Amino acid sequence: MTTPTIITDQILDRNAVLLLANKGEAVTLIGCELDEVDLSDLILNGWVFDQCLFRKTKFVSARLEGVQFISCKGAHADFTSADLAEAKFTACDFNNSKFRGATVSQAQFRRCKLTGANFNDAKALDILFEETRLNDAKLRNFAFNKQTLKSIDLTNAELQRCDFRGVTFEDCSLRDAVLTDARFEGADLRGTDIGGVRLEDARRFKGATISRAQAAELLSELGLHVR
Repeated sequence: MTTPTIITDQILDRNAVLLLANKGEAVTLIGCELDEVDLSDLILNGWVFDQCLFRKTKFVSARLEGVQFISCKGAHADFTSADLAEAKFTACDFNNSKFRGATVSQAQFRRCKLTGANFNDAKALDILFEETRLNDAKLRNFAFNKQTLKSIDLTNAELQRCDFRGVTFEDCSLRDAVLTDARFEGADLRGTDIGGVRLEDARRFKGATISRAQAAELLSELGLHVR
């Protein structure tokens, strides 16, 4: 039986990672630093990154199927066009990261900070976000239909043409989000903050369920006095 390769507390560059990748087996990195390293186009399927640093690291077009990121930090990391199918991100901070054009189908993001992350044009079938900050994130054209979203902060997020049909929101925020052409038919919004909704966006909630308190707040936001 092959002994798994585990690297701990190392500062790694592209050549070091490439040597490990060329072995053709999954590797576990624990507490390693890869800040600003260019890992573009590498095949790292099944790798585990635990408590690693990825500030400004490039994963452009890398193969990262089934990868696990656990308690990692990677501000401004670049996953453009990477394959992250079935990847798992747990308790990570990847603020202002780029996932444009990436495949994130069946990927899972739990207890993560993704403030300002750009997911535009990503292939995101069955993606899961849970207890995750996505404020100021770009998520145009995402389909969340029939999911239950728990503790998701979408404040100021760009949600143009998103599909929220049948979604149940639990302790979420859509405050000041851009909702142009988003769909909410059958959604249950009673568990979300919808403050700051603009008049042109209010009609997007047609067919959704909101509470009386939310209705009063919404009318107040639109300049109507409720008595």
